[in-house]
Amino acid sequence: MTVVASGSVAFDYILTFNGRFADHLMIEHAHSLNLSFLVESMEKRRGGVASNYAYNLALLGRPAAILATVGEDAGDYRHWLESQGVDCAGLVVLAGEQTATGFITTDLAHNQITGYFGGAMLRAGEIGLDQTVAEPEAVIIGPNAPAAMSRLVRECRERRLRWVYDPAHQLPRLSTAELLEGARGAWILIGSEYELELIRRQTGLGDTELAGMSEFVVTTYGSRGSAIQRGEQVFAIPPCPARQEMDPVGAGDAYRAGLVCGLLTGLGPERAGRLASVVGAYAVEQTGTVEHRFDLTQVRARYRDTYGHDPWDQPAAD
Repeated sequence: MTVVASGSVAFDYILTFNGRFADHLMIEHAHSLNLSFLVESMEKRRGGVASNYAYNLALLGRPAAILATVGEDAGDYRHWLESQGVDCAGLVVLAGEQTATGFITTDLAHNQITGYFGGAMLRAGEIGLDQTVAEPEAVIIGPNAPAAMSRLVRECRERRLRWVYDPAHQLPRLSTAELLEGARGAWILIGSEYELELIRRQTGLGDTELAGMSEFVVTTYGSRGSAIQRGEQVFAIPPCPARQEMDPVGAGDAYRAGLVCGLLTGLGPERAGRLASVVGAYAVEQTGTVEHRFDLTQVRARYRDTYGHDPWDQPAAD
């Protein structure tokens, strides 16, 4: 069965700043902030969370489909996704629109400042699950137009489908009611340490209350690993070290794809989280979000090298 990946399909301009943002921030003057960073490099890449999820799922051998809106400039991108084995029937081209575009500046400490143009993504609420594969195994609801995220939550609930709720950089645009609705009944609620704290502050929920909203609550810590909570159980997931740290952009999306793949193939949360960490490490080792390559045999070998066992060796439950 197919995993539907929703969210943005975008072009990313990746800029590299050969310094640290923190060295140029004066908190006492934050009310009149005016900063400019001279960057050392700029590259245009394929990106967008829906593409990132689907691409990594396809590399792992899981059937993946995209549900998203793009502009008239995305023809070559669509052909490329199809060549990677991704179902693009739900990739809807909107006349007169431009594809979403992100401008991502990364410093030496891997901190990021991002400016984002929504473009065609802002009309994603016009499409729903009827535009993609029938009876998906799961739906990843990634950062998107708020109307689109709310629509997909509602449709997943009505159709009794599992969904992953990943609000990420759309948190500032989502209301408290929308956040609660997205988390309530989700299969997986996931975000970075910072994003989960934003969710707690906005909703007023503590750790225990938040854990009761979804089957799994997943917190990612970048190079420090992750934590997966199921009820009162918390699984600390050690990171898979990157062989070279080239670019952190897209690593979180790769992690999410690995986690979904692991859980859908019967792994318990601890092993699924470790599989996710391995997949995320591949993304860090290349510049761009969909430039890395691997197959399942390579992933299993790297998992064994990192964690000392094969993920699908018995017993797999944890």
